[in-house]
Amino acid sequence: MHPPFDEPDQRRLQLVHQLRAISVELDLARAAFARANTLHDTDVRALICLLDADRDGIAATPGWLGSQLGLTSPSTTALIDRLEGAGHVHRQPSTADRRKVEIRVSDKAVALGWNFFGPLLSGMIRAMRPFTPAELDNVEQFLDAVAAATCWSGGGQASS
Repeated sequence: MHPPFDEPDQRRLQLVHQLRAISVELDLARAAFARANTLHDTDVRALICLLDADRDGIAATPGWLGSQLGLTSPSTTALIDRLEGAGHVHRQPSTADRRKVEIRVSDKAVALGWNFFGPLLSGMIRAMRPFTPAELDNVEQFLDAVAAATCWSGGGQASS
């Protein structure tokens, strides 16, 4: 049971429950993608991190990837070796520091992701079309605030 909330916070709690339901559905889709492509859940999470890094212009080194996933260095190496062996990623020398290696998602892995998740992403985009740019700005602000409130520190509680 949760503490009593006033009426405005009851509405907010309903939104939290809706976000949780969406999160569960996205987790189920991620698990189905992993099964369909004989990947571990961590493999899929790694691919997502790497794709996000590429989109954000972040140099995804093995150390960076391990920190994103909470893995030790040996576990990260095993993960990258597994993904590279399956043709999902490749190592390349860093353009900024040739002593470093960056991990990049292969075109094959991108195509697998689009083939599987494309209809889901297209459906989500269609669902947003009725919203005005100003409404989408509000949604983005809301999602940014919720993401900041739910950043998991690994210490047993979300940051405040």
